[in-house]
Amino acid sequence: MTESLYIASLESNSGKLVISLGVMEILSQRVNRLGFFRPISSGTAEDDSHIQLLANRFNLCLEVEQMVGVTHEQARAWIAAGEETRLFREIIARFKQAEESCDFLLCEGPDISHLSDALDYDMSIRIARSFGSPVIYVSSGYKEDITGLLENVRVAEKTFRKLNCPLLAVLVNRVDPDILESAKVELVKLYDGNLLTELLPEINGLQNPSLGEIVESLDAQWFNGPKDRLQRCVNNIKIAAMGPANFLSHLEKDDLIITPSDRPDIIFTALGAIASKNYPSPVAILLSGGLSPEPSIVRLLDGLDELAIPIYSVADDTYQTAMQAAAIKGTVRPDNERKIAQALGMFESNINIPALEKRIRVTPSTSMSPLMFEYSLFQRARQQRQHIVLPEGNDDRILQAAEILRFRDVVDLTILGEKDKIQARAATLGLKLEGVNIIDPQHSDLHEKFSQRFFELRKHKGITIDNARDSMNDVSYFGTMMVDMDMADGMVSGAVHTTAHTIRPAFQFIGTPPDVLLVSSVFLMCMDTRVLVYGDCAVNPNPTSEQLAEIAISSAKTAQLFGIEPIVAMLSYSSGDSGGGEDVKLVRKAVEIATQRQPDLKIDGPIQYDAAIDATVAGKKMPDSEVAGKATVFIFPDLNTGNNTYKAVQRSSGAVAIGPILQGLNKPVNDLSRGCLVADIVNTVAITAIQAQIS
Repeated sequence: MTESLYIASLESNSGKLVISLGVMEILSQRVNRLGFFRPISSGTAEDDSHIQLLANRFNLCLEVEQMVGVTHEQARAWIAAGEETRLFREIIARFKQAEESCDFLLCEGPDISHLSDALDYDMSIRIARSFGSPVIYVSSGYKEDITGLLENVRVAEKTFRKLNCPLLAVLVNRVDPDILESAKVELVKLYDGNLLTELLPEINGLQNPSLGEIVESLDAQWFNGPKDRLQRCVNNIKIAAMGPANFLSHLEKDDLIITPSDRPDIIFTALGAIASKNYPSPVAILLSGGLSPEPSIVRLLDGLDELAIPIYSVADDTYQTAMQAAAIKGTVRPDNERKIAQALGMFESNINIPALEKRIRVTPSTSMSPLMFEYSLFQRARQQRQHIVLPEGNDDRILQAAEILRFRDVVDLTILGEKDKIQARAATLGLKLEGVNIIDPQHSDLHEKFSQRFFELRKHKGITIDNARDSMNDVSYFGTMMVDMDMADGMVSGAVHTTAHTIRPAFQFIGTPPDVLLVSSVFLMCMDTRVLVYGDCAVNPNPTSEQLAEIAISSAKTAQLFGIEPIVAMLSYSSGDSGGGEDVKLVRKAVEIATQRQPDLKIDGPIQYDAAIDATVAGKKMPDSEVAGKATVFIFPDLNTGNNTYKAVQRSSGAVAIGPILQGLNKPVNDLSRGCLVADIVNTVAITAIQAQIS
C-alpha cells in the first residue's frame, strides 16, 4: 500500500515550498519510488514552480502531468457552480492514479486564500482527510507577534482535531528572528510537548526575486556585462533619476538600478560603487526606454572585466518598468542553487529531523541516488563538525561553494587569499560569506611560525629557512601546514592548481601512518541507484602487485567509511583462470597479497569489468565468485585504464564523479579537477570533513 504525507497551510505567505523541499530531502533517502502531488495547482504542471523544482531536483517516479489534480481555475468554477463534490471526486481520482506508481506520495495542499472567497478555510484539511494522509501543518509567522503566532496555530490545530485529521507536526515558518526563542518556549507550553512543534526564522533573500526572474518576467534583453549573475537576489529596486552624487547616497546592497538608457553617468557611478570599498555593490542595471547608449560608451563597457556589472534593457519607460519589477515575487527555482542551499540549510538547522523522521513512517530505500548520497554526506559531516581550509580564494567557484556550505551549515571554513580582494569579489558576486574566516598567508602572523616548522621538518632535505619562507607564501603549503598543525582538520584544493601542486606538501609533512605503504585515490561514482568506488584513477601510474593490494585495502576502507559495503573486484582483461600474461599475473598476485593481509575482505580477481558488475555475465564467467556481479569497489590495474574508464562512465552514463579522494594520509587533503563545478567542491569538502572525523 502506498504511503502518503500531506503538507497543509491555511494562511498565505507560509513558505510551504521550503518545507516541501526539506521533507522531500528526507524522504529521498528512504524511498525507492517517490512521488509529489498537488491537489489544486495554480496552473498546469509545466507552469507550477513547486512541481518544476521538485521534479528537477529529485528522481521522482511520476511524469509532471500526473502531479496535478485540478487547476485553480477549475476549482473556482466548480465551487461557484455548487459542485464541490465533483471537485473532490476529480482530485481523489487523480491522487489515486498517482499513488499507483509510487511507494510514497508527498502531497502539498493549496493556499485556500489564493483560490476564492467561496472556498472554506478547512478545505485543505478535508482534502488531506479524503486522501487518508497524515498532515504536517505549516503556519505563517510572517509579520506576526507571539500572540498572533500562537493564535494561528491554536485555530488550525483545533480545526484538524474537529475534522479528525491526524496532525504529525506544526511548523511555523518565516518567524521574526528576534522573537524566535521566546515563541518556541510559548509554543512548547501550549501543547506540553505532546505535539511536535518547530519554528523557522524569516530568511532574507528567499522571498526576493532573483535577477533571472526579473529578466524573464520583463523580457529584458542582455546589453552588456557578465551573464552568469542571474541567481543573485534583488533586495530593493532603485530608480536613478537624480545626479550621481545624490544617487550614491541612496544606493544599498543588492539594489537593482533602473535608469533611462541615456544616463551613462549612472552606469559609471554604479561601476565606481563596485570598485569602491565605501559603497555597496548593486546587482544589475536595467536600462529603460528602449534606447542604446552611445557607441563610445558601449566600447568602454566592452573593455571592462572585473568591474563589470550586468546591464539589461527594456522597451518600456522607467515608471512602467519599475512598477512591473516591483510586482515580481521570488520563488525557489530549479536552477538557483543558492536559494536551494539557503532553504535547505534553514530547514536542517531549525527542524528536529530525527523526531520528524520518527513520525514519517516509511520503508527504507534500497537504492542510493547521487542526491541521496549528497544528503548523507552533509548529515555525516554535521555530526562532528570539522574545520576545512580552501586555499584558492581567488577562484569564484570556491567562493560560491563556501556560501553554499555556510547556508547548509556543514563545516567551518577558512579561505586563503588577500582579504580585501576576496571580500570585494564576494560582494560583486552577491555572495554572503559571514562566518567564513579569511587569511592572507603573506601577511599572516602565522607565516613565520609555519616557516620555522617547515624548515625543521625538511632541513635534512636541504631546505633553508629562506626556502621555507618562500614556500609559505604559497597557499597550498600554507593551507597544508594549517592541517599539519591542527589549525584545520582538512584541506581541499585543485580548482586552480595541479594535482601535484596540491598533494606535494601533504607528502612532505603530513605523511602516512606506519602501516600504509602509499597514498592513492578513489572516485565515488554516483549512479542513478547506487554509489561505486573506482581506484586508483589519479595518483599511481603503474602500481606493482604490492601497491595494487594496498590500493584495494585502502579503497575498501574508504567505501566502508561512506556506508558502501566493500566488495572488491581487481580488474584485468581476463576473468578467473581464463587468461595469462604478465599483467594478469600481477593482478592475481595482488589479490593473494590483499587476502593475506586482510583475510575477511571480499576480494576477487583478475576479473573483467562486465563480470564484476553484471550478475548475468558473472554467472557465465565466474559462477563461484562471491564478488562477481556484486562488486562495489573496482580496482584498475593502472592509471591509464582507471582515469579513462571513470571519465567514460561519467560522460556516457551521466554519473556524478566525486573525487579524486586521497587515501592513506595522516590527515585528509583532497584534490579537485580544474574543471570542477561548484557542486563538486561542496561534496569534496563534505567528504574531507568525514575523513577528518576519523583521522
